[in-house]
Amino acid sequence: MDLSRLQTLFSEARRLGGQTEFVVVGSLSILGVVQRAAEIPARMLMSIDVDCYTRPDAERIFELARTLGQGSSFEAEHGYYLDPISPNLPTLPDPWEHRLIRVPLDDGIVVSFLDPNDAAVSKYARCDVRDREWIRAGLASGLLSAAVIESRFRDTRFLDVAEEARAREALTQDRRGARRTR
Repeated sequence: MDLSRLQTLFSEARRLGGQTEFVVVGSLSILGVVQRAAEIPARMLMSIDVDCYTRPDAERIFELARTLGQGSSFEAEHGYYLDPISPNLPTLPDPWEHRLIRVPLDDGIVVSFLDPNDAAVSKYARCDVRDREWIRAGLASGLLSAAVIESRFRDTRFLDVAEEARAREALTQDRRGARRTR
């Protein structure tokens, strides 16, 4: 995945819904580090679902699910799809919205990307196997910082104590693993 593919998706979203501002969260938020794009490990770019919402009206993104979402003709033609989400869905550290990385694309489209370390916090909250692979690739490449992630845990409202404990333990494991590979 790369920015040109997002341009294709969001140009179509603009044509269909008139929206020009999008926020990308999840794995593909790593595309916001455009100045370091050459350093992004392939493992961090493997996702085919673009988790996002529209700004300023987040709910409008759901209007595009049928034509640009999973199972759509857009996915069949391009091999990736829009995955509409609510901005309230991911577990994120406050004030994550102030750290969004704003990237202008062509045709007046602006995409704001979740800060990669904020994305990692959300992924640690979920603790999915693929999320952990994404995090480990980011830590190994230096695009993510274990110290920053740990500090942002303090500003995160986890679902419950168990979710927070699981996230902290996963970070500890990933730090140990990173030290062994050096």
